[in-house]
Amino acid sequence: MLNFIYYPVSAILWFWHKAFGYVLGPGNGFAWALAVVFLVFTLRAVLFKPFVSQVRSMRKMQEFAPEIQKLKKKYGDDRTKMAAEMQKLQSEHGVNPLGGCLPVLVQIPVFIGLLHVLRSFNRPSLSPEMNRQTANYVFSALDVQSFLDARVFGVPLSAFITEPTELLTRYGADISRWQIALVAVPLTIVAGVLTHLTAKQSVARQNPAQIAANPQAAMMNKLMVWLFPLGVVAGGPFFPLAILLYWLSNNLWTLAQQRVVYQKIEAEDAEKKEVAIAQRQALGPRPGQKPLRAKRDTAGAVDDEAATPVDPKEVGSGAGSNGVVSKGVGPTQSGSPEGSSGAQGSARADGSAPPGMIQQRPRPRKKTNRKRR
Repeated sequence: MLNFIYYPVSAILWFWHKAFGYVLGPGNGFAWALAVVFLVFTLRAVLFKPFVSQVRSMRKMQEFAPEIQKLKKKYGDDRTKMAAEMQKLQSEHGVNPLGGCLPVLVQIPVFIGLLHVLRSFNRPSLSPEMNRQTANYVFSALDVQSFLDARVFGVPLSAFITEPTELLTRYGADISRWQIALVAVPLTIVAGVLTHLTAKQSVARQNPAQIAANPQAAMMNKLMVWLFPLGVVAGGPFFPLAILLYWLSNNLWTLAQQRVVYQKIEAEDAEKKEVAIAQRQALGPRPGQKPLRAKRDTAGAVDDEAATPVDPKEVGSGAGSNGVVSKGVGPTQSGSPEGSSGAQGSARADGSAPPGMIQQRPRPRKKTNRKRR
């Protein structure tokens, strides 16, 4: 029924066993153990990009968490309206809630497929002789025999603590439950500790204000940090040794991946903040500098108060000693009163300027806000 899951999982496991078996030997137990570990690494490498998208979506949801609280207060009783507004808010911020569930949803069928393939190496419905001669999905009968004979610290990979006695005797008289427990229990404890550290690291990145405002989120965080690791330890005796290796390697990858991704995203956020601060400082005035404001032109035209000098040869003897045309008409002496008054460059009686003299424009009166008394 689930062959579309079992065959791909067994194919990846077969590939890595051939790769490590070429170096360590096909019957080496560590070749099979490394094949299980790198099956996990292959899956998690494929899901690396969705995991990064999941972390970014979670950080964005933390940013607009106050808006979500406002929607809950406004549409607390109307679930339909609340769902529509939540969908609208998520689309505005570019958040896809289903994208964050993809890494978890994909790992579930892989876990089920690996568990089924490992248990199919030692099938209780077949006799020991028939079981060793029956293929297991992409594994041939020789591969099945190699897996059954492989040992890791003297324990078969498909053995587990609570395994029935009739199946346990197939491994040989030298395999006991205590011997399996000596290998399985430490692996289970390490897997539980890694699960605890992974959940604790994820909870530490959450917004404390959001957790305090939502009691359900605080309860879920406690379950993730304490109950889930205890569940891994409690479930260890019921799973084969290869599944415990799967849990251990998966939690180890998750812990390292979270640390790398969180540091990368935090560095990107810090860089964006620095760029925004630099842009604000570039647009603002320097320390101690007054902001520049555009001046209004209230005076109108430029005042030309100074007279421009002219060539004395063009106007004859009418120019004074300073080279400026005098007021009077005709030749005058430079020492006479008329000559001295003409040297000031004043206008004629009719208001026109003398020859060679630029006419002055009247200065407009400045507008004042003072009221006349």
